[in-house]
Amino acid sequence: MTGSGAASRKRRRNRCAAFAGDNKGATAVEFALVAAPFLALIIALIQTFLVFFAQELLESVVHQSARLVMTGQVQSAQMTQAAFKQKVCDQIVIFFNCTGIMVDVQVANTWTTADTSMPPLTFDSTGAVNNVWQFNPGTAGDIVVLRVTYIWPVVLGPLGFNLSNISNGNRQIMASAAFQNEPSS
Repeated sequence: MTGSGAASRKRRRNRCAAFAGDNKGATAVEFALVAAPFLALIIALIQTFLVFFAQELLESVVHQSARLVMTGQVQSAQMTQAAFKQKVCDQIVIFFNCTGIMVDVQVANTWTTADTSMPPLTFDSTGAVNNVWQFNPGTAGDIVVLRVTYIWPVVLGPLGFNLSNISNGNRQIMASAAFQNEPSS
């Protein structure tokens, strides 16, 4: 071997040692390894927060809307289902698209038959909800159940985090109120 071959190998070893010993890019590499799970966790937290906040907003709107029925304002104004749905929508200031709000108002015979459960949704071939919603605000002294349902769009989160609870990949949120209409004055 010649001296130039040994010198060339020595230079290569020095470069490799210098590269391995250089830690200027270590922070960037460590951040790249930690960034993806960290961002996934942040996205999952934000999505969960938005769903719970929307659920709480819907609960508040249902209680305010139930008051309109309970006090007889809906009955005395002879509101239609569309007019009452618009009253519900008028109370929603953010997060919801009023075309997606589904309002169901039913009279129950007794407190034990009052159905406050989440209604199962049926979909047509285009993916639109085709349930038939009732609107019977009752009369003075009737037990009434008000249910408002909304399909919340779920963005599939990273790492398999998913809040959907219906077949189309979205989340059905619902709020209900069961009450007895006030006696007429």
